[in-house]
Amino acid sequence: MLSLKVAHIEDATPRIKRIELVSADGGTLPAFTAGAHIDLELGNGEARSYSLLNDPSETNRYVIAVLREANGRGGSAWIHDSLREGDPLGSPAPINHFRLSEDGENHILIAGGIGITPIASMAARLKALGKNYELHYCARSAEEAAFVNELQSVHGDKLKLTLDGGDPSRGLDVTALLAKRPSAGHAYVCGPAGLIRAVREAGREWPKGTVHYELFKGSEEDIALRKSDQPFDVVLNKSGRTLHVPADLSLLDVLKAEGFKIKTLCKEGVCGTCIVGLISGKADHRDDVLSDDEREESMQVCVSRAMPGETLVLDL
Repeated sequence: MLSLKVAHIEDATPRIKRIELVSADGGTLPAFTAGAHIDLELGNGEARSYSLLNDPSETNRYVIAVLREANGRGGSAWIHDSLREGDPLGSPAPINHFRLSEDGENHILIAGGIGITPIASMAARLKALGKNYELHYCARSAEEAAFVNELQSVHGDKLKLTLDGGDPSRGLDVTALLAKRPSAGHAYVCGPAGLIRAVREAGREWPKGTVHYELFKGSEEDIALRKSDQPFDVVLNKSGRTLHVPADLSLLDVLKAEGFKIKTLCKEGVCGTCIVGLISGKADHRDDVLSDDEREESMQVCVSRAMPGETLVLDL
């Protein structure tokens, strides 16, 4: 665990706070890559994941942005109401499930609202690498577009701002934007589920692994159709037990009910904390974290299930 301290808090918009974190002992922090996040343990007992928005070359600080969620689970409200400069916070070292493909030649960055946080870090890295990129930032209004002046000063005309006033018909035309893939092109999107779904659909003809996305809120079910859930069995290899997972419960629910202590944060398949070893059986992988190779030997138990008719053998 890293011992962090809040160095500075400021309002980026009426609903977004920009928070700068430093090492509590004044030393350097573990390096991070563009698109990474930290899992902060908050003073109210909650833990939340926040993307790092600053330049990855910086080792003296982590910068996050927190949107006050009207119907949140307590994390954003606590940060907005109770967090103060000088307060201590803990977090594991940064991890990255939303990586920048630095070998690509052309990069299209798309952010919606608070989704600008990992995208801003990516843009900084691409600028440092001298890569071709364009940064599309979608918001309801200029007042709600956090960091827009800073982004404009750094990226100039590479920044394309779309203000839709809450009307989707006035939003970014991602179908036209992604109609033709540029040479060795990659697209990245973070923001509301509707925007992610639109980008995925617009880039459906792009090669696998060239359209990257991260959910800032919502779940995989919001951006992709799912088959109806079916019950299945799992065999726990170390204990020799067999558990039944009903259609209306997740594998994580069943494991926790049986006393297994599995760390979780998002419960939506995007944070990567509930990965369990998969010994055999075909899993219906529903996460947005594991690579194809990793899915041969592991699964995220919060969202993934067994394929119909399959029994899974887990390393538990």
